[in-house]
Amino acid sequence: MEIFTAAGLTALLQVIAIDLVLAGDNAIVIGLAAAGLPADQRKKAILVGIIAATVLRIGFALITTWLLQIGPMLLIAGGLLLLWVCWKMWRELSVSHEEEHEATEALANSDYDKDGSVASRAPRKTFAQAAMQIVIADVSMSLDNVLAVAGAAMEHPTVLIIGLALSVALMGFAASFVARLLHRYRWIAYIGLLIILYVAVKMMLDGAVGQFPDQFGFLEPWFGPHAGEGH
Repeated sequence: MEIFTAAGLTALLQVIAIDLVLAGDNAIVIGLAAAGLPADQRKKAILVGIIAATVLRIGFALITTWLLQIGPMLLIAGGLLLLWVCWKMWRELSVSHEEEHEATEALANSDYDKDGSVASRAPRKTFAQAAMQIVIADVSMSLDNVLAVAGAAMEHPTVLIIGLALSVALMGFAASFVARLLHRYRWIAYIGLLIILYVAVKMMLDGAVGQFPDQFGFLEPWFGPHAGEGH
C-alpha cells in the first residue's frame, strides 16, 4: 500500500493539513454568515451550511479526481485555481479577531467571552440572506478543498480516498471544533496555506512538463508524469 512509502506518508500529512485548514476556514465563513441571525434560525442556517458543504465535497470529489486525469492542461488550470484559493485564504486570514470570535460562538452556540449573549455584535440579517451567503461560500470552498486534496494526493489513490473522507468527516462532525482550533492557533492556518501554495505550483509545473515538453523538459526529473524515475 503506497501510504506506507515516504512519498505516500508525505502526501498524507499534506492532505491532513489541507483538510484541517480548509474545513476550519469553511466553518468560520458559515459561522460569520449565521452569526447575525436569532438563535433559533442560527442553528438551522449552520446545519444547512454544514450539510451542503458535506454533500458538495462528495460530488466535487467524484468530478475533480476524474477531470485531473484527463490531461496536463487541466493540471495547469487546477494549479491556477489553487493559486486563487491561496490569495482568497490569505485575505480571509486577515479577518478581525472579533469577527472570528463571533463566528466561533455562533458555530458552537456558546458564550465564550461570558458577556451574556452569543454572537451579539454581528450585524443582523435575514435567514434568506444568511442561507444564500452560506451556499455560495460552500460551493466555492468545497471545490477548493477537493481540488487541493486531489492535487496533493494525485499519485496516491489510498491517500486521496482518506483525504476526501477526512474532509467530509471534519465538515460534517467537527466543524465547530476545527474552527475554534484555528481561532486559537492561527499558525496552523498559515502552514496549511503554504502547503496549498506548494501543491498549486507543483500542479502547474507537472502540467507544463506534460503539455510543453520542449519548453519545460529540463524540469522532468522533478515534475511531470516521470518525475523521480531517474535518467
